[in-house]
Amino acid sequence: MPNILVVEDSPTMRQLIGFAIKRIPESRIIEATDGVDALKKLASEKIDVILADINMPVMDGLKLVSLVRENPSYKNIPIIMITTEGAEEDRKKALALGANAYLTKPIQTQELMKLVTSFFP
Repeated sequence: MPNILVVEDSPTMRQLIGFAIKRIPESRIIEATDGVDALKKLASEKIDVILADINMPVMDGLKLVSLVRENPSYKNIPIIMITTEGAEEDRKKALALGANAYLTKPIQTQELMKLVTSFFP
């Protein structure tokens, strides 16, 4: 049963992403409002995939990726970045920091599901 951490400051976006992921059989969604909240959740839960927005207050998605990748306990967790930024520079930066994939909003449910499930055996 995959535990999926959704890190997004917008409640509407969290709901939308959650709705798409609920279609993945037996998946469990854990929500975080920013990078700091996400790190707390990582410390207390077993997380299988992280979906993170880039632009968030307190700690953004790029900082979160670098902290996750620096931590031996979390460094192998797949990270999918989700953002409104279609900017090539942001995409390159996220992937260079260690994100596994990159999706732009508006999110296509099928695409998101395919991407998330690609990380499970």
